[in-house]
Amino acid sequence: MGRNAQLPGGHERFVVRTDTPRGDYPDDTGCPILHVDMDAFYAAVELREHPELAERPVIVAGEGPRSVVLSANYPARKYGVRSAMPAGAARKLCPDAVWIPPSRHAYREVSDGVMAIFRDLTPLVEPLSLDEAFLDVGGALRRLGASPAELGARIRARVAAEHGITCSVGVGRAKFIAKLASGMAKPDAMVVVPDACTLEFLHPLPVSALWGVGARTEETLRNHGFATIADVAAAPVQRLRRSVGNAAGPHLHALAHGRDDRPVVAESEEKSLGAEHTFDTDVRDRGVLDRELLRLSERVAATLRAKALRGRTVSIKVRFADFRTITRARTLGAATDSSREVHAQASELFREATATPSGDPVPVRLVGVRMEGLADGDAAEQLSFDTLATETPGVTASPRWREAERAADDARSRFGSAAIRPASLLSPDER
Repeated sequence: MGRNAQLPGGHERFVVRTDTPRGDYPDDTGCPILHVDMDAFYAAVELREHPELAERPVIVAGEGPRSVVLSANYPARKYGVRSAMPAGAARKLCPDAVWIPPSRHAYREVSDGVMAIFRDLTPLVEPLSLDEAFLDVGGALRRLGASPAELGARIRARVAAEHGITCSVGVGRAKFIAKLASGMAKPDAMVVVPDACTLEFLHPLPVSALWGVGARTEETLRNHGFATIADVAAAPVQRLRRSVGNAAGPHLHALAHGRDDRPVVAESEEKSLGAEHTFDTDVRDRGVLDRELLRLSERVAATLRAKALRGRTVSIKVRFADFRTITRARTLGAATDSSREVHAQASELFREATATPSGDPVPVRLVGVRMEGLADGDAAEQLSFDTLATETPGVTASPRWREAERAADDARSRFGSAAIRPASLLSPDER
């Protein structure tokens, strides 16, 4: 059903709006799980600086011909514009839209503030992205003297007052129910699904509303006679196994009965960090490609340092003009957070991956750099003789390089991202 699912007929009684008296809230007993989702997050953050555009269609996207829509406000969505849509397609659907380039630092700042609001209420917060999270408030109700729905209302009020944007909240007995409810609440409302009404809420919905049912699984289910969640709930598990497989069958049957035992996981350990870039036009120039690898390596390593992490494995991603995509990886002798070392390994991997018998450069559409095998960066570093003695590219970075990179991090945090950069990343005019 997607993130902006429409409420089916008869479900309006589950909705709590800003002006709904607390005495009229649906019964939320036994519903400790909240799913909170910002409304058109990136567009909403941008519109704080441009309130005069609130009623006009606004699209947030990069400027390149291959850019995609990062976010669209609700007036733009009425034209069919959606996140992740190619910018060219969005322009055809909504030629009069106002286009705004993304302000990524602002999104992170607002996201951090919103997540802090959540953690003021409960430590059990599971972020899914910058703009949405699950909360388990079951253990905080007595301490806060409030019900789950009342806490949802507090969250909505604080997000609006402190950050100037709106959010939608779903309240239910399980994660699946809460997430489905928040999608139906959009924009700027809350949907509370009483425990006793869970099946009444679920069963009229189409099978596409089930968590994990994409277009292909939906088609399979419909071809086997399953149109609604009620159809899935009524079917024997064995029939579902034959229709969608041994794993998916029991899973969908449980969801159709409102059963979802997954807990809210407060701390999800990061396993990798990466960045990638799609070029406006296919690139053959190895100098341009290596500079982009350097820029991405700098970005990834700076993020590692900011999060006090180091990585053991450097990997690259390359997408060619024909959309063929490859990945290559190399595990280091010791974990690192050094931009210099990440770039040296990424460059070598790239040269090896793109070498051709003729020596002719292959046109490249996208490159990416990723660090995997992350570990605590504050742990003691094991120094080798090579570490102390060499400055050769491709060999473990020396402590002096790390000191320089951390000093550059500090300067960028104080004076902006352009304060210090490698000379090779400067434009001709800046040089």
